[in-house]
Amino acid sequence: MKRLVLKSAGFHHLEKGFEQWLDVLGYNKKSVYNIPSIIREFLHFLEQQGCSQINQLQQKHYKQYFNHLNSRTNERRGGGLSNNYINKHIQALEKFYEYLMHQKARSVPPVNLRQLKLEKYEVSVLSQEEIKLLYAVTDREVSSTREEDLLSREKAMLTVFYGCGLRRNEGVHLEIGDINFDRRILHVRKGKNYKERLVPFSKTSSKILEHYVFDARLRLVRHKTESSFFISRTGKAMKGGSLYGSLKRMLLMIDDIELQSKSVGLHTLRHSIATHLLENGMPLEKIQKFLGHSSLSSTQIYTHLLEKERSQTSIIQLPTNNT
Repeated sequence: MKRLVLKSAGFHHLEKGFEQWLDVLGYNKKSVYNIPSIIREFLHFLEQQGCSQINQLQQKHYKQYFNHLNSRTNERRGGGLSNNYINKHIQALEKFYEYLMHQKARSVPPVNLRQLKLEKYEVSVLSQEEIKLLYAVTDREVSSTREEDLLSREKAMLTVFYGCGLRRNEGVHLEIGDINFDRRILHVRKGKNYKERLVPFSKTSSKILEHYVFDARLRLVRHKTESSFFISRTGKAMKGGSLYGSLKRMLLMIDDIELQSKSVGLHTLRHSIATHLLENGMPLEKIQKFLGHSSLSSTQIYTHLLEKERSQTSIIQLPTNNT
């Protein structure tokens, strides 16, 4: 939406203070700009309702603004606003309320708006910079060989789920015999709907996987006959919950508030690599083959997502289906 001009000096001061507060909290530059812009639209709406001071804000104004968003036209593409765009406004209002409480504006009522149901194609993704932060966690210094082996496993986990784009269940059932280092091919034997596929991986990924398989994993595994690729701290095959827990621990080590607020799982890594490949110009048909999608329509969710990111109107959450 085009930049709106606030008539109230008090509202203008609140917007600038909110922006500085987000910056102090550690939000990235894009969010520090976008979230206050959303609040500016809300404050402009309040002015149209005859409300020029924040202590005049009432619960009804939130509901009126929600109805306004539901009826407003999308200025970029026509039609109505998407549910994810409206949800982003609700989230911004909640963060703005948090800021007002920090500023001791006790008379302001809480937001109390329920977010709308998301469309099926909405998925959770991490930026390329956030992926780099995850990999950086696996390069931290530790005090023992055992901890180094666990870091090697974590880096291999990122390589399998992000670098190779495997689904959670595919990664859980991955075995060491499924990786051909000579051809740099990973064989997915237990894909969705029992379909197999071959996934190529880079030289960098090969070095990461080789170090884990031929060094770290050999020290972690309890029984040499164990064929599962991912080995737990206790020397046994890892399940999906353990892999997810490992990822969550990695996220907690990253000092990034915005990343901490995201809903991230193993499937997020798969969604992220698909989006990044599309960003880098890979044809949709090749991404479809890489991911093992039965139809191109499943892969096209990333086109929708990329369009939304470019228009800066997307809210990113996990999908309900396992694409």
